Amino acid sequence: MIFIFLVVVVLFGIVLKLAGLNPVLVVTSFLILFLLASFISLKVMIDKKHLRIKFGYGIFTKRFELEKIVSAKTVKNAWYHGWGIRIWFWPYMRIYNISGFDAVEIKIKDGKRYRIGTDEPKKLEVAITQAIKR
Repeated sequence: MIFIFLVVVVLFGIVLKLAGLNPVLVVTSFLILFLLASFISLKVMIDKKHLRIKFGYGIFTKRFELEKIVSAKTVKNAWYHGWGIRIWFWPYMRIYNISGFDAVEIKIKDGKRYRIGTDEPKKLEVAITQAIKR
């Protein structure tokens, strides 16, 4: 994601230099870079009551109550699941991922499923499983 962000910055720099400092292009470029930067990382935190995820600097966050989580298991996302925040309708689930295909799927008491992308799926699965057993 950092590499992609840097490539986009360079491309926008070239476009702005060639097109001049057109205010519409400048504002549009900064908005796109701002949104792209918000997906540069995904942080997962577990405290006594919640599992929290935060993209980048925190514009996009999600919180799950541990008492409502039924299970956690390591899964592989397919290439077509994509990256970012996704909603899939078959099977119905939400995916939060920034890169790669490894994830942990959590099931909630109401039947909803969520997948959280991670570089260390087994560690996250164990951490969530231990947290929901407390």
